[in-house]
Amino acid sequence: MDQGRQVFAVDLLERYAAKGRGVITCMAAGNDVIVLGTSKGWVIRHDFGVGDSYDIDLSVGRPGEQSIHRVFVDPGGSHCIATVVGSGGADTFYTHAKWTKPRILTRLKGLVVNAVAWNRQQITEASTREVILGTDNGQLYEIAVDEKDKREKYVKPLFELAELPEAIMGLQMETAILINGTRCYVMAVTPTRLYSFTGIGSLETLFSSYLDRAVHFMELPGEIPNSELHFFIKQRRAVHFAWLSGAGIYHGGLNFGAQHSSPNGDENFVENKALLDYSKLSNDAEVVKPSSMAVSEFHFLLLIGNKVKVVNRISEQIIEDLQFDQASDSSSRGIIGLCSDATAGLFYAYDQNSIFQVSVNDEGRDMWKVYLDMKEYAAALANARDPLQRDQVYLVQAEAAFTSRDFLRAASFYAKINYILSFEEITLKFITVSEQASADALRTFLLRKLDNLAKDDQCQITMISTWVTELYLDKINRLLLEDDTALENRNSEYQSIIKEFRAFLGDCKDVLDEVTTMKLLESYGRVEELVYFASLKEQYEIVVHYYIQQGEAKKALEVLRKPAVPIDLQYKFAPDLITLDAYETVESWMASNDLNPRKLIPAMMRYSSEPHAKNETHEVIKYLEFCVHRLHNEDPGIHNLLLSLYAKQEDDSSLLRFLQCKFGKGRENGPDFFYDPKYALRLCLKEKRMRACVHIYSMMSMHEEAVALALQVDPELAMAEADKVEDDEDLRKKLWLMVAKHVIEQEKGTKRENIRKAIAFLKETDGLLKIEDILPFFPDFALIDDFKEAICSSLEDYNKQIEQLKQEMNDATHGADNIRNDISALAQRYAVIDRDEECGVCRRKILAVGGDYRMAHGYTAIGPMAPFYVFPCGHAFHAHCLIAHVTRCINESQAEYILDLQKQLTLLGSEARRESNGGMTEESITSMNPAVKLRSQLDDAVASECPFCGDLMIREISLPFILPEEAQQVTSWEIKPQNLGNQRSFSLPV
Repeated sequence: MDQGRQVFAVDLLERYAAKGRGVITCMAAGNDVIVLGTSKGWVIRHDFGVGDSYDIDLSVGRPGEQSIHRVFVDPGGSHCIATVVGSGGADTFYTHAKWTKPRILTRLKGLVVNAVAWNRQQITEASTREVILGTDNGQLYEIAVDEKDKREKYVKPLFELAELPEAIMGLQMETAILINGTRCYVMAVTPTRLYSFTGIGSLETLFSSYLDRAVHFMELPGEIPNSELHFFIKQRRAVHFAWLSGAGIYHGGLNFGAQHSSPNGDENFVENKALLDYSKLSNDAEVVKPSSMAVSEFHFLLLIGNKVKVVNRISEQIIEDLQFDQASDSSSRGIIGLCSDATAGLFYAYDQNSIFQVSVNDEGRDMWKVYLDMKEYAAALANARDPLQRDQVYLVQAEAAFTSRDFLRAASFYAKINYILSFEEITLKFITVSEQASADALRTFLLRKLDNLAKDDQCQITMISTWVTELYLDKINRLLLEDDTALENRNSEYQSIIKEFRAFLGDCKDVLDEVTTMKLLESYGRVEELVYFASLKEQYEIVVHYYIQQGEAKKALEVLRKPAVPIDLQYKFAPDLITLDAYETVESWMASNDLNPRKLIPAMMRYSSEPHAKNETHEVIKYLEFCVHRLHNEDPGIHNLLLSLYAKQEDDSSLLRFLQCKFGKGRENGPDFFYDPKYALRLCLKEKRMRACVHIYSMMSMHEEAVALALQVDPELAMAEADKVEDDEDLRKKLWLMVAKHVIEQEKGTKRENIRKAIAFLKETDGLLKIEDILPFFPDFALIDDFKEAICSSLEDYNKQIEQLKQEMNDATHGADNIRNDISALAQRYAVIDRDEECGVCRRKILAVGGDYRMAHGYTAIGPMAPFYVFPCGHAFHAHCLIAHVTRCINESQAEYILDLQKQLTLLGSEARRESNGGMTEESITSMNPAVKLRSQLDDAVASECPFCGDLMIREISLPFILPEEAQQVTSWEIKPQNLGNQRSFSLPV
């Protein structure tokens, strides 16, 4: 304990606290309120919180001398209970802080109250709630007093000590709210016993349960001047207790609410029980017992003689002796007793006249050292206040473990030290010990140190992590040298250290230097760990290369399929992978959507150059077919490669199907195929795939070459190729002649049989070739008789064609006659107009006579009437009205065209016109002059359809009601507000 700073200090609080009302006999305190009892029956209340003091005479009306036996104050300082003892017996009074007169508790008359237990959890300023009183004859009572009632609510007897009737000297109560109700704990002491009661429910229910069961008690025989029971209260909850008994101070911790122990007795809430022997309080042979006691968090304050000895509750050592500055008239008897104020955290001592205050100055500041000396390291750490104190605790633990050669345990403690030992000093301790266990401990220390370092210490973290990596590698190699079966035994230490090392690499991958770590792993030959670390650092190239070397193509492909792997690695390792496992590689390619097949061509070429079994599936062809048919790849290189592989197969059916597919079909202006036809032709000629060559020739529109080559393979193929030409009759005939010549020259039968086959061939051409076309192919000495039938058939065909031409000429002549008749009928067409018929535009009569009608330019009046148009629908219009209406509704260019025609007609107005209304004869049609031609064009422009029934009316739907040029006229109709300010108003009489 630090002797330079006192934990407890004594100050004189009040020299003459009794105020001449006798000498002090007892005292109690709570919430900065001190209540004194005097030898003359007075109760004196000092409220240091408000600086007030008053006294109450409890001896009034009582004969003889009266003395206050005990006073009790609740923790809030509001309620007070006092017992007066005199010649007339004993009486117990209750007073409240707000009262000026006490109230006698009549039901307790004649009972000497020695102890009171307050319900700290439920007591209020207005009500005491349940209070337990302990009497001199060993009885327990329950009372309750409300301040507003001015009297006790009830007094109930609870329990009586029947086995060994002794005075109740100390009493404490605690309650705890549990799931199944409120649980009460009561502890009472007599001079020789400590009783404990516990139960759920009311106090009456609790004590009544002990009628059927034994009361649990602890008996410590021995004489004691004053048996006392104290609870230390922290945050309104008792945490430990102390009993001042004849045998010593019995104390322990309190754990209210514990459910793990027996429902009977103090085992339910008392823990870590101990007995402090009085012999430890004196160096003399004679044992002196304390006359009073107070309890703090870590200490006992024991009144021995005229001094207070402060004893550490944990170490049981005396740390201080407190002296009191007493007045001369009080020193003869000395200090009478001690009491505590749990609410204010103060202690008091009193003699006959004075009150002394014992204050506490951070009593827990050195408790860590006390626990450390007792080797209770967990408690020492819990009470340490700063990092230096914690370091000292860790250091003691580490040194003890190191001395006992428990290096791993020592390492874990050394790692927690931050200040009193340097990193270098600790590591040197382990390095100097030449044992494998020390190396493991050093690794443990470094790992723990990494856990404790802040993230800002990047340099130190990297260095320590690298050191740990090397220690792991050294440990792994040592295990391999010591045990040859370590690799096969999965439960060996080697396997566990490998797992631990990999976990370390995973945790420290971001702090380890990549280059240094890889060099370390490589230098120790740990290839698998190198690959593992490379995968952690996303160095996928190293990982894939390792798997390829090991022949594990599937694992390499799994790595390459990860989203974070660059796509270029797929192309880089494609040649090796397809050679190693073509099936898995192609399946992986087909599962990837972002591969460019063109970049895989080198790998596919390498695979294709190797020999394969006949029945073996060609994986490259499978992938290329997937690209072409499923992915619709249009790369010429892919198509060329697939074509070349097809060409090298013995069966050319796949090649022909490929050539016949139109991959670009349906695309506008797109090609039907994407391979190079010239390359395909050269390749097929080289591989002697003649059918394929025929198809390519045909596709390139080289039909003559296709037919010539097809004739070498199969005449039927040549016929099919010749028949493909449809748009060029001459070329088609030429191709068939080539086929015919080949067929005639190749026939080796008799002459008559050859002629019959040639005649049969002519029928296959569907009349394209005649007998005269193939006659030059026969030898000059062939007899005409052999062709008689064919020649006659040909002549008959010609005769049929001549007859057909004659019929067509007759039909044409008849058609011309019909056209002439239709033209004549058209000239006589007419329409009937009612005399009241109105113009659709101007609404005037069509047949009106008058000079007000202006003649349309280019038209001749029909008698006195203006020219007009009549449509089949029945609408009629004046010519000038129709022209004006149409030009207004059409676009500007069309309107200009109509006006230009009208102008030309006006210029030609001097020419002679026909006087009939629309009548035209055949002579006029054949000798149409320019004026009539212009008028016909004008009619087509303005009268091709009725303006009210045709497209012109439909287009007018989208036109606005008010045209832009009519905006000024619309504005003129606006109603503008007039200035009414100058107008005068007149009131009209009602």
